[in-house]
Amino acid sequence: MTTATKPARKLGATGPEVFPIALGCMGMSGMYGATDDAESIATIHAALDAGINLIDTGDFYGMGHNEMLIGRALRIERDQVLLSVKFGAQRAPNGTWLGYDSRPAAVKTALAYSLKRLGVDYIDIYRPSRLDPQVPIEDTIGAIAEMVQAGYVRHIGLSEVGPETIRRAAAVHPIVDLQIEYALVSRGPEAKIFPVLEELGIGVTAYAVLSRGLLSASQPAKAGDLRSHLPRFRGENLARNQQLVERLRDIASARGITQVQLAVAWALAKSPSIVPVIGARTRAQLAESLGAIKVNLTAEEVAAIEAAVPPEAVAGTRYDPNQMKALDSEK
Repeated sequence: MTTATKPARKLGATGPEVFPIALGCMGMSGMYGATDDAESIATIHAALDAGINLIDTGDFYGMGHNEMLIGRALRIERDQVLLSVKFGAQRAPNGTWLGYDSRPAAVKTALAYSLKRLGVDYIDIYRPSRLDPQVPIEDTIGAIAEMVQAGYVRHIGLSEVGPETIRRAAAVHPIVDLQIEYALVSRGPEAKIFPVLEELGIGVTAYAVLSRGLLSASQPAKAGDLRSHLPRFRGENLARNQQLVERLRDIASARGITQVQLAVAWALAKSPSIVPVIGARTRAQLAESLGAIKVNLTAEEVAAIEAAVPPEAVAGTRYDPNQMKALDSEK
């Protein structure tokens, strides 16, 4: 039985129809501390049972662990699930970030390994995780387009890139969606990026709708949690940001819902072209987020929420200064 009370959403002008919420699986591979494979698989199954049909991963999440986990969890008809895969991030055995590689040969090699780990014959949406500054985006998208022609990829997406890159990519091959961080406290894409997407008929898969748990009052784990290195979760910044969370909690409580559900409902209400990617690691987290689908916000309510939790009031950037400089979407 599905829980949807909102209609399915289409990823851009040329993409597939999807459930209003997608499941992001990064956190199931140790990015936010300890994980439990059995609970992760149960969460994926619960998502599918609820009607979610878009599952997002990256080949560098747990160095292949995430894809193999999803491969173990998918024991249903292939055409019932849409798999979105990011590639290109380079990491050392100790987890150190080494940069990005989006050369055509690297694109095809990464794809071959992803197909094997996931145990599938094709990827529904394949996307570079970031812009490789050493490789023209036309070369990267052209290589994926060849894989579309060969039947190994169905659609092409982008991740964390800006207007110029989006236009150049779309000139090579239709782009179905841009994956980008978007939340009440991370609204940068609204100014320059979203208008280009609307013009070109490209959808949005919005990740970190809860600002990596900041809006749910989640605290970084003591070990193995990348959030402990993010500015918004450090020292005085965290204390200031918790005041914003309290405002959101008060508004949510007045409606009889949680601040998680309000934050997700806000993203859903902003545009029918936005599909929030929920990074639930447990069935309980998933169930809470799914409750947002039943929350209908008026334009006036959206404006009131934005006034109470303005993005300029958040303390700290979403990534550290070096990563922010490297993001094409921030240029």
